[in-house]
Amino acid sequence: MAIIDLTKENFQAEITKSDKPVLVDFWAVWCGPCQMMAPILHELETEMPDVQIGKVNVDEQMDLARQFRVVSIPTLIIFKNGQEVQRMVGVTSKEELKDALK
Repeated sequence: MAIIDLTKENFQAEITKSDKPVLVDFWAVWCGPCQMMAPILHELETEMPDVQIGKVNVDEQMDLARQFRVVSIPTLIIFKNGQEVQRMVGVTSKEELKDALK
Protein backbone atom coordinates (compact mmCIF):
# COMPACT_ATOMS: atom_id res chain seq x y z
CA MET A 1 0.00 0.00 0.00
CA ALA A 2 1.17 3.48 -0.72
CA ILE A 3 1.98 5.90 2.08
CA ILE A 4 -0.79 8.49 2.15
CA ASP A 5 -0.72 12.13 3.15
CA LEU A 6 -3.26 12.74 5.87
CA THR A 7 -5.07 16.03 6.33
CA LYS A 8 -7.84 17.32 8.55
CA GLU A 9 -10.20 16.61 5.64
CA ASN A 10 -9.31 12.94 5.06
CA PHE A 11 -7.93 11.80 8.43
CA GLN A 12 -11.11 10.37 9.96
CA ALA A 13 -12.18 8.64 6.75
CA GLU A 14 -8.77 7.02 6.23
CA ILE A 15 -8.42 5.90 9.85
CA THR A 16 -11.95 4.68 10.50
CA LYS A 17 -12.52 3.00 7.13
CA SER A 18 -9.38 0.91 7.35
CA ASP A 19 -9.82 -2.68 8.39
CA LYS A 20 -6.03 -2.84 8.66
CA PRO A 21 -3.78 -1.38 11.34
CA VAL A 22 -2.82 2.20 10.50
CA LEU A 23 0.55 3.71 11.40
CA VAL A 24 0.46 7.51 11.40
CA ASP A 25 3.71 9.48 11.32
CA PHE A 26 3.48 13.07 12.61
CA TRP A 27 6.50 14.80 11.07
CA ALA A 28 7.95 18.05 9.65
CA VAL A 29 10.26 18.83 6.73
CA TRP A 30 12.80 20.60 8.98
CA CYS A 31 12.96 17.73 11.51
CA GLY A 32 16.17 15.69 11.15
CA PRO A 33 14.92 12.67 13.13
CA CYS A 34 11.73 12.71 11.02
CA GLN A 35 13.84 12.46 7.88
CA MET A 36 15.63 9.46 9.44
CA MET A 37 12.24 7.73 9.79
CA ALA A 38 11.30 8.11 6.10
CA PRO A 39 13.35 5.16 4.76
CA ILE A 40 12.17 2.96 7.65
CA LEU A 41 8.55 3.72 6.79
CA HIS A 42 9.17 2.97 3.10
CA GLU A 43 10.71 -0.39 4.05
CA LEU A 44 7.70 -1.16 6.24
CA GLU A 45 5.42 -0.25 3.36
CA THR A 46 6.86 -3.07 1.27
CA GLU A 47 7.47 -5.56 4.09
CA MET A 48 4.05 -5.18 5.75
CA PRO A 49 1.43 -4.73 3.00
CA ASP A 50 -1.29 -5.45 5.55
CA VAL A 51 -0.55 -2.14 7.31
CA GLN A 52 -1.68 1.28 6.04
CA ILE A 53 0.87 4.06 6.62
CA GLY A 54 -0.07 7.73 6.71
CA LYS A 55 1.90 10.91 7.26
CA VAL A 56 0.77 14.16 8.88
CA ASN A 57 2.91 17.23 8.23
CA VAL A 58 2.52 19.08 11.55
CA ASP A 59 3.34 22.46 9.98
CA GLU A 60 0.49 22.12 7.49
CA GLN A 61 -1.92 20.24 9.77
CA MET A 62 -1.55 22.01 13.12
CA ASP A 63 -5.14 21.19 14.11
CA LEU A 64 -4.48 17.45 13.79
CA ALA A 65 -1.23 17.75 15.74
CA ARG A 66 -3.13 19.58 18.49
CA GLN A 67 -6.02 17.12 18.43
CA PHE A 68 -3.63 14.22 19.04
CA ARG A 69 -1.50 16.19 21.51
CA VAL A 70 1.66 15.84 19.47
CA VAL A 71 4.34 17.87 21.23
CA SER A 72 7.48 16.19 19.90
CA ILE A 73 8.24 14.83 16.47
CA PRO A 74 8.47 12.33 15.07
CA THR A 75 5.45 10.90 16.84
CA LEU A 76 4.15 7.60 15.50
CA ILE A 77 0.65 6.50 16.47
CA ILE A 78 -0.83 3.09 15.72
CA PHE A 79 -4.59 2.89 15.21
CA LYS A 80 -6.62 -0.31 15.13
CA ASN A 81 -10.34 -0.23 14.41
CA GLY A 82 -10.15 3.58 14.39
CA GLN A 83 -8.75 3.75 17.95
CA GLU A 84 -5.28 4.76 19.09
CA VAL A 85 -3.59 1.70 20.57
CA GLN A 86 0.05 2.76 20.83
CA ARG A 87 2.23 5.85 20.58
CA MET A 88 5.98 6.13 20.05
CA VAL A 89 7.95 9.36 20.17
CA GLY A 90 11.34 9.81 18.53
CA VAL A 91 13.23 7.71 16.04
CA THR A 92 11.90 4.17 16.28
CA SER A 93 13.54 1.09 14.77
CA LYS A 94 11.85 -0.96 12.11
CA GLU A 95 11.87 -3.95 14.45
CA GLU A 96 10.06 -2.01 17.20
CA LEU A 97 7.45 -0.86 14.71
CA LYS A 98 6.96 -4.36 13.32
CA ASP A 99 6.48 -5.77 16.82
CA ALA A 100 3.97 -3.04 17.68
CA LEU A 101 2.02 -3.61 14.46
CA LYS A 102 1.58 -7.37 14.93
